[in-house]
Amino acid sequence: MSVYKLTESLSVAAQITPQDIGGLAAQGFTTVVCNRPDGESPGQAGMDEMEAACHEAEVLFIRYPVSVMNFPGADLEGLGALFDDPNQKVLAYCRSGTRCANLWILSRDEAGRDDAIAVARGIGFDLSMAAVR
Repeated sequence: MSVYKLTESLSVAAQITPQDIGGLAAQGFTTVVCNRPDGESPGQAGMDEMEAACHEAEVLFIRYPVSVMNFPGADLEGLGALFDDPNQKVLAYCRSGTRCANLWILSRDEAGRDDAIAVARGIGFDLSMAAVR
């Protein structure tokens, strides 16, 4: 599992499994955010499974699934506040991490957006969902 650190409080990853949660908790992650709808790909762990594993590891699980049809979702401001919470260490995941990185960019204010773009682009994320060229 590759985890990409975007800020001190936020990292993103491709699809994780319930078996990954204990290791993430051991690394200090306090919150897991799912940005992937259930059933997007055969065999992916569903949100109920992921939430149960997080509950067992005492990690907060947040459901924020988005797709092309509803991107960037209903509460981008709230998601951004979670991403920036210095009292949390957040791991957001989706199919590849790209959707999460694009959500992070869009949750930035105007002053912080260019720096966020540079970080995500430096990792190699496609930023087209955030309409960044």
